[in-house]
Amino acid sequence: MKEKVENIIKEVTEKLDKATSLKEINDLKVLYLGKKGPISELSMYLKDLPNEEKKEFGKVLNDLKTELSIKFAKKIAYYTDLELQNKLQNEQIDVTLPEMKIQTGAPNILEKLVEEVEEVFMSMGYDVVDGPEIEEDKYNFELLNIPKGHPARDAQDTFYLEGEEILLRSQTSPVQIRTMLEGGGNTPIRMICPGKTYRRDADDATHSHQFMQIEGLLVDKNISLSDLKGTFDVIAKKLFGSDCETRFRPSYYQFTEPSVETDISCFACKGKGCSICKNTGWITVSGAGMVHPNVLRNCGYDPSVWSGFAFGFGAERLAMLKYGINDCRTFYQMDLREISTFDRKDVE
Repeated sequence: MKEKVENIIKEVTEKLDKATSLKEINDLKVLYLGKKGPISELSMYLKDLPNEEKKEFGKVLNDLKTELSIKFAKKIAYYTDLELQNKLQNEQIDVTLPEMKIQTGAPNILEKLVEEVEEVFMSMGYDVVDGPEIEEDKYNFELLNIPKGHPARDAQDTFYLEGEEILLRSQTSPVQIRTMLEGGGNTPIRMICPGKTYRRDADDATHSHQFMQIEGLLVDKNISLSDLKGTFDVIAKKLFGSDCETRFRPSYYQFTEPSVETDISCFACKGKGCSICKNTGWITVSGAGMVHPNVLRNCGYDPSVWSGFAFGFGAERLAMLKYGINDCRTFYQMDLREISTFDRKDVE
């Protein structure tokens, strides 16, 4: 038995001397100290030995395991350190190399503009309200004074999902209706509702079947068109500069009376006339007006007591004007090269 032990020690020592990698050493360790190794085989003889010899033989086996474990541990430590040194030597960083510029993204321009508009209105006491994009016909049309069969429905060319009762909202005005209904006819309202809207439209540089609207509503007592003009002045100057002028032009919408188109003075030519303003000196940016009495009445507000104004911006149009973008599809692309064409100070 002693001879077998000495042979195992000699065999392991020779193989360790020939080993040249950490993997080889770990493989040898498993081979000799594993459950199916020669030491485990020797342990099987214990049950057949007389009791007086078991103690001595057990000591021999333990000493063998200890000696081999020490040998393997020393070799493993040596090659572990060697591999680390080689790795440090081969993967060292040359700090004298020139820097490498990594192109990074920036906040989405459209999202940034919406947040900017939200901040302005919140500073004036408005709430930012959200609503469902899958809407009911009564909120999207009927309560807005657009009954079934009205030609205004054709102009919006809606995506219907279930018959003519469930649809993808064609405007964010339903959020205004829901907010007024929650008000119960006796609560003042100041709110804006930015969100996605959907219409059957061919996608091109200036149109999209999905676009972002920023609509707003104020309902209170003794509200007039001059309050709307003052509010419009604030947001126009914030977005396009303190020298931006505004004006109203008569218009028509089914849910407001009177209705107006809101214009800003051309920021490019300062009113002299150019291709952006079509040589008029003015750019139309939104529609607005005083909330129609029928809409107030539909939502439980007595128009003899309550009045209000509503407005709606196309977020893409505002961003295209503000940042000089000529293709609205830019807002939905993930190409970082598109971002690089804009002044990062404007979008960060």
